[in-house]
Amino acid sequence: MSQKPIEFTPYEHFPSEPAGQAGITHRIAAKASDGIGIVHVVEYEPGVVTDSGVQCHDFWEYVYIIDGSMIDLTLNQEFTAGSVAVRPPGMKHGPWRIPEGGCKLFEVKCRNPLE
Repeated sequence: MSQKPIEFTPYEHFPSEPAGQAGITHRIAAKASDGIGIVHVVEYEPGVVTDSGVQCHDFWEYVYIIDGSMIDLTLNQEFTAGSVAVRPPGMKHGPWRIPEGGCKLFEVKCRNPLE
């Protein structure tokens, strides 16, 4: 097993690192060697508008909004704390705008679906 086991640990224990765009950071709990598989908490500052446009991945993405909210600018719909997304490869989503209050989410990205 390449991933070391971690018993319940406050997410703040993991260092906050830049996540590709100003105003977005993440705390990585586990990451696969392929660079795709990742388990992390992502934190968006208020006012961030993602610069990646509409996204479409070749991997699965599981998301739970822990705190705050985010607005999908394509759908013109706000998703709030407690919302869950399960996105198979090829599902389009975003871009996002983060309202006042920011947004914190738990995300798992992986090549194979959970079975």
